[in-house]
Order: sequence, then structure tokens, then C-alpha cells
Amino acid sequence: LEILVTILNVNDNSPVFTQENLTKVVPEDTKVNTTVVPREELSASDADLDTIFYELTASVPGTDGYFAIKGVNNPEIYLQKALDYETFQWTTLVLYARDRPVGSTDLTQTATATINISIEQADTRAPWFLPCSFINMDRSICISSPYTGRVNISEVSVEPLTLEPGPIHAVDPDYTLNEKILYSIVGGDPDNIFSVDADTGNLTMNKPATSPDSYLLQVMATQVNNIQKYSIACVEIKVINKSENAPYFESRTYNGTVSTGLAPRSFVFQAGDPSNPLMIRALDEDFPNV
Repeated sequence: LEILVTILNVNDNSPVFTQENLTKVVPEDTKVNTTVVPREELSASDADLDTIFYELTASVPGTDGYFAIKGVNNPEIYLQKALDYETFQWTTLVLYARDRPVGSTDLTQTATATINISIEQADTRAPWFLPCSFINMDRSICISSPYTGRVNISEVSVEPLTLEPGPIHAVDPDYTLNEKILYSIVGGDPDNIFSVDADTGNLTMNKPATSPDSYLLQVMATQVNNIQKYSIACVEIKVINKSENAPYFESRTYNGTVSTGLAPRSFVFQAGDPSNPLMIRALDEDFPNV
């Protein structure tokens, strides 16, 4: 009697990853569709020789959709959406390997691999002049107001000019890089009256202003490591007559009269002269015509 025995393969082995835990550093300016983790580092094997089906998920809220695999049978991970360091700095991906398609009713063996992704900030933004106000929810754009200051006509200030809302100052918004910034005047000063300290941003005078006209300076802040990363701020310098005298009131005492029951914003009248509103005036000898 000849007996032929056929041994049937039973699905009793789980897929096995080459590496079950990986860590990758991904620069913020990585281009979309770039491979982040190659297939060779993620492929799983199965002792039962079954076809492996892969699925990738992100376990950190708010980081879905940035990374994906090339296909259900190809675990290569690539960048699917542009990164922003301000949005998130790290995420954890979980890669599933199954020996049956997702949703199959057959007995399925599963293995998982964890991929930790760390986002590395890149030099993507030009300097910001401070103070500035954010105009979008992700705080990626900050708009500064013009600086303003005053100088006396025909005089040279020996100290750095006082400006509003504060001194000229710019920062690198890629704060983990914090590249050095240099300042320069690139317009609005045809007479070369003003200078800006390249390192500090302090604005000083080279010679007196002889015209009562205002100067609208353009000050540029440039990153030392990349001259294409720059911003320009406007600085308005008003030239005024020197004020040597304090203002004074015409009278040291003013007397007025009001009636009960008057509506808000009603006039207060001069005491003893109810037909004329009470007026309080101040004078300044430096400005006799004002």
C-alpha cells in the first residue's frame, strides 16, 4: 500500500520586521514626495511565505496626512505634505504588516513597527522687525509698524536716536537657528545724514539736517549666512525746530459754570459770561504762530 501525504501550510507565523523601532530626522524644508524611510529598512518577512500588506498611521494628533507609504505592498515612507516646524516638531508613525488584506475574514497575523520622526528646523524665513503683529493663525507672518523719530534742525545728536515704538531690532524667526543679522540703510537718505550700526541697529547722525523736510529711511536687516534672507523697515525721521521753552497756560486759574441736568458733552461756560464757552489755552514761545 502506497500512501501519499501532503503537508498543508498553516498560517501560524506572524510577519517580522527587519527593524521594529526606527528614528529619523527630517529637515523642515524637505520637498514633497521625497523618500523619508527607504523600503529596505521597513520590509517585513513571513515564514509562511504569504504576501505582506502594509498600513501606516500617525499616533500624534494633528500630524495625519504628512507621511504615507508608496503602496499597500510597498512600505517605503515618503513626505506627502510640506512640513512646518511651527506646526509640530515630532510625530510617531506606526507601520502595520499583515499577511492578509485589511478587512479579510481569514485568520490574520499582524506585526507593527514604530517610526519616530523628528522635524529639524530649516532656514526658511526672512528676518522680522520688532515689535510686530501676527496676521495668521499659524503665526508664520508677523508685520511690523514703521519706526518714527525726531531730530532738531541744524543740530547733530551725539546719542543714538530715540524711536517709536522702540529701537530698530530684527530677529531670525527660525529661532532654533537664530542666524546673525546685519543692518544697513538702503534708501531715503540722499544727503547721507544718518548711519545705522550694522550690528545693533542703532540709528545715529553724521551731520545736521538743514531742511525741515522729513526723511523716510529704508533700513534693511539681512542674515549674514544668506543675503537673500532680508526684510526692509521704514523709519520716518521728522526734522523740527528745537524746543527750548516749556508750554504755559494763559491763565493760572479758570472758572466755569454749568447747569444741573445738562446732557453729556454739553459746553461748560465761562463764569460770569454764560454766553461764551470756557476755553483753556496753552502757549509755547518756540511756536508763536501755533
